[in-house]
Amino acid sequence: MRARDNPFRTDCVLSVRYRLAEGTFDDLLARFEAMGRRAAIVGPKGTGKTTLLEDLAPRLRDRGLTVHELRLDEEHPRFERSFLREFLRSLGGRDVILFDGAEQLGRFAWYRFERATRAAGGLLVTTHHEGRLPSLIETTTTPELLDRLVEEILGSRASEVRSLTRGLFEKHRGNLRDALRELYDHYALISGPA
Repeated sequence: MRARDNPFRTDCVLSVRYRLAEGTFDDLLARFEAMGRRAAIVGPKGTGKTTLLEDLAPRLRDRGLTVHELRLDEEHPRFERSFLREFLRSLGGRDVILFDGAEQLGRFAWYRFERATRAAGGLLVTTHHEGRLPSLIETTTTPELLDRLVEEILGSRASEVRSLTRGLFEKHRGNLRDALRELYDHYALISGPA
C-alpha cells in the first residue's frame, strides 16, 4: 500500500479533532477567563493536549485576542535566547500565548518564562504533570474513545480493526497517538508493498 492510500496516514489522523468529555469549548474558554487566562492543559502523552491547544487557538482569535503559538519538544527543548527576548518584549494585554510542551523547561527556566509572560493577556500551556499553572482541564483517553476515532477515520470499515483496538489501547497505556501509528503500520503490512 502506498503511504498516501493508508487510512491512518498523518493527514487523516490530524483531521480528527479533540472531543471534550463534557461541556463545550465555550464553557472551557469561560473557565479559562475565570482563571485569569493563566492555566494548563494537563495529561500524559498521546491524550490530545496538543490537538486541544490547536483547537482553542481560532476560538481565542475569534474573541479578538492575538494568539502566539510556541512549542518545545524533546528535539527542541529550549527557545533561542534572541527569539525569546524579542518575543517577550512585544507582549501586551490582548496577547495570549499557547505554549505546547512546558514540561521541557527546567524549574528555573520555567520560573523565568512564567514571570516574563505576565505582561501578556494570557498563557495556556500543555504539560504532562500538574504544578506549572492551575489545571484548566486534564486530558484522558478510553478504549471507547479510540474506537470512535477509528470509526471516524475508517467509517464502515472500522470493524476491520475492532478486535485490535482494545489491545492497542492497553499496549500503549492510553496513548492514542501511538495506537493510531501502530494501526498505520498494520495497514501497511496487511496491504503489502506498493
